[in-house]
Amino acid sequence: MVFFEGDGLIGRRGRLRYERSHLYHNTICFMTDSSKQTAPKKDKLPMAAMWDPAKLEKEKAELTALEKQPFFGRSIGYIKRTGPGLLQSSMTLGAGSAAASVVAGASFGYKLLWVQPLAMFLGVMMFAALANIVLSTRERPYKAFMRELSIILVFLWALGTIVASVVWHFPQYGLAAGAARSVVQEFLPEDRPLEIKKEVLDSGGKPVLTAAGKPKWETVKITPLGYGVSFLVGFVVLGLNMTVVFNYGSGGRGIKVYEWFLRCMIALVILVFLIVVLTNIGNIKWLEVLKGFIGWYGIPGNDDPVEYAKTITTVLGMLGAAVGINMTFLYPYSLLAKGWGKEHNTLVKWDLGMTMFLPFAIVTSLIMIAMTVTGVYSGADVVNSSISAIEAAESLRGVLPEKIGRLVFCLGLIGMTCGAISTHMVVCGFTMCEMLGLEYTRARFRLFALTPSIGVLGVVLELPFWFPVAASAICLTMLPIAYLIFLWLNNKRSYIGDAVGKGLSRELFNVALAAALLMACIGAAIKVKGGAIDKIFKKKPAAKPAVELSSGKELQPFVTPRIIIQDEEEETLAGTAAP
Repeated sequence: MVFFEGDGLIGRRGRLRYERSHLYHNTICFMTDSSKQTAPKKDKLPMAAMWDPAKLEKEKAELTALEKQPFFGRSIGYIKRTGPGLLQSSMTLGAGSAAASVVAGASFGYKLLWVQPLAMFLGVMMFAALANIVLSTRERPYKAFMRELSIILVFLWALGTIVASVVWHFPQYGLAAGAARSVVQEFLPEDRPLEIKKEVLDSGGKPVLTAAGKPKWETVKITPLGYGVSFLVGFVVLGLNMTVVFNYGSGGRGIKVYEWFLRCMIALVILVFLIVVLTNIGNIKWLEVLKGFIGWYGIPGNDDPVEYAKTITTVLGMLGAAVGINMTFLYPYSLLAKGWGKEHNTLVKWDLGMTMFLPFAIVTSLIMIAMTVTGVYSGADVVNSSISAIEAAESLRGVLPEKIGRLVFCLGLIGMTCGAISTHMVVCGFTMCEMLGLEYTRARFRLFALTPSIGVLGVVLELPFWFPVAASAICLTMLPIAYLIFLWLNNKRSYIGDAVGKGLSRELFNVALAAALLMACIGAAIKVKGGAIDKIFKKKPAAKPAVELSSGKELQPFVTPRIIIQDEEEETLAGTAAP
C-alpha cells in the first residue's frame, strides 16, 4: 500500500487526490526510496519550504515521550511548545476587547464576567475544528478550500481578512496614542496641553458627569505638541512591531522570537491589570465574582424595555464578536508555519486552551473587575456605552499613588495594542501572498506585512465614514460564512477521512460548533446593524451652539477621534489653551 501524507488523500474507496506540493503545503512525505527531504532554503518561510526533517522528528519523539509523563510534567512540556494560539489571543486582545470589557464592567459590574470566557470558548471550539482540518490534510487552506468549495467564497474570506486588518489597525494606534497623551499630560505644566477640550452637556444644557462624578470633557482638537507625542508613539510602536514581525518571516528561530514577544506583551497586560485589582483586593466581593463567572445573574434585567433591549444586544454582541475574520485566516497558516501535523493534535488542544482561551479570559475579566472595585460601576445595571478606556484610567486616581494609576492602566492598553498590531501585520503577510498566488519568501512576506501600516495615521485621524461601514458589512458577514465552511469541512469524510471523528464525542463537538455558528450569526447581525445600517440611516442631530471659552473667543467643535483626558485642572486648560 502506498502511504501518502499531505496533498494526497486516500479516502475509504482508495481515491487519491494529489496537488503540487509547492503550491499547497510545506511537506511532502511520498514514501518511496527516491524521495528526499531537505532543509528549507534560507530565503523561504518554513511553511512554503520544508522544515528541517531532523527537527520535526525530534519534536515528534519528544511529544510521544511527553504523553507518558505525569500530568504536571506533561503540562509544562506542552505549554513550552505552544505558539499559534498566542497570535490569536494577541490579535483579539486589542482596542475592541478593551472597550467591550470596560463597557461591560462599568455597566454591570461582576454580572457579565461569564460572557467573554464563553464567547472565547465558542471561538476555541471552531478553531479546534479548523486545526483538525489543517493537521489532517496539511494543505494551505486558501487553495484547498477553493478546490473543495467556491472560489468566490474563499476570495471573500481572504479579502475580509485584509480589510479587517487594515480598518481595525487604525483604532489600535488611536488607543496607543490616546493612552500615551494621557500619561504624558500628567507630567506637563498646565500651560502646555496636548488636547483642547470642551465640556459635554446633555440636551438640557447641564454638564454630563463621568463615572467618577466629575464633569465630562471631550477632545475637540489636538495641539501641535499633542501631534508630536502621538506620532512619536505611533512610529515607535510601528518600528517595534516591524522588528518582531520581520523576525517571524525569517524562519523557525525568528518565529520563536516573535512568540516570545507576544508572551511578554500578554504577560505585561495581565500584570498591569492584576496590579490594579490587587491594589483594591479588599473591595472585591468574591461571592459576587463567582456568581458572575457561573452566570448566576444571566442577562441583567431592567424594568425599562429599551434599556433591557440594549443589555441583550450588548451581551449577544459580545458573545459573537470574540473572534475576528482575520483570526480565522491567520490560525491555519501559523500552524503550518510551525510545521505541525497529525502528531501535534494533543499539543494543539493545549495551545488553544493555554495561550488563546486563558489569556483572553484573564485580561478581560481583570478589566471588568477593575471597573467594579474602583467605583466606575454605579450599580444601575444600564449600558454605559459612552465610557472610554482612557476615561476608565481616570477612575484610578486615588486608588493607586498619584499618577501611577493612570500610568499602569495606560501601559496595559499600549501592550494590548502592540500585540494586536503585530498579528494584523503577520496575517497580511500570509494573505497577500495567497491571494496573489506568489511563493512565500522573506522579502514578500515582509513587504505584504506592511499592508496595514497606514493605520499609524490613526494616532490622530479617523477613517472616512464609508470605510468602517463597508468593512463591517464585508468582515462581519464573512465570519459566520467562514464558520459554516469549517463546520462542513470538519465533517466531510471524503476530505479529511477518519479525522471527522465518531461517536458521542463527535456529536457533542458538532453541537458546540453549531452553537458557535449561531452566536456568530447573531453577533454579526447586531454588529452590522450598529456598524453599517444605523450609521447609514442615522438622523442628523440638531446643530449645537459653539462653546464659549474663558478667553472670550469662540471655539467651533472640531471632531477628532481621540480620547477624553480628564485632569483636575481641565477648566483651566480649556481656558488657557484657546487659540
